[in-house]
Amino acid sequence: MDNHDKSKNEQSNLGESINEFIQKNRKAIFTAVGIVIILFLGAVIFVSVKGSMEKNASIALDGLIKKFEDQKENINIEEYNDEINALISELETFAAKNGGFSGGKAWSLAADINVIRKDWEKAEELYLKASRSGKKTYHSPISLFNAAAAAEEQGKLEQALDYLKQSISQTVEFPAAPRAQFAIGRINEMLERYSDATEAYREILIKWPEMAEWQNLARSRIIAIEINN
Repeated sequence: MDNHDKSKNEQSNLGESINEFIQKNRKAIFTAVGIVIILFLGAVIFVSVKGSMEKNASIALDGLIKKFEDQKENINIEEYNDEINALISELETFAAKNGGFSGGKAWSLAADINVIRKDWEKAEELYLKASRSGKKTYHSPISLFNAAAAAEEQGKLEQALDYLKQSISQTVEFPAAPRAQFAIGRINEMLERYSDATEAYREILIKWPEMAEWQNLARSRIIAIEINN
């Protein structure tokens, strides 16, 4: 038998073996194929539904943002209290049902209303919810920064420091990071922790050399501490 005939026989035997294997295991094979198809279709449906839900959430959020902007000037007017409280309730209900950017933004808007009302304790609580809800978005560090401001208004300086440090340590981009770092130095000065304050200001000089405004402010505070203490 020459090599050509031998190769032909080997291919024929291989084909018969494959055919025999399929015949013996056809039920398991068809079941496996069916599962793959179901999983694929499930993934397609999930992506489609998720996309639709996110679109609907975005549309609903836009409506809430418009309501906030329309009512912003009325927040501290007593005759509008019912409407403002209803808006807060809407925002909180929406935020509780939606995570990510949409949920974080809704919690943040509810917090902003309480800032305007100077209800700092409630604002702090809601900003923390905004941070947790939008933890993978820029809402997280911004909300922590705002929570720090609300805590400071209540005289909770240690808590404010903790929020500020958390805001800077976030992995998402935070343009206000040098401002938060400066606030850490400022609050440490208020607590008469001058060594910690100096260290905080020097962090600005190291981490944000391109931010001239914050560089100058940090240097001026370091010089002031060295002169006065």
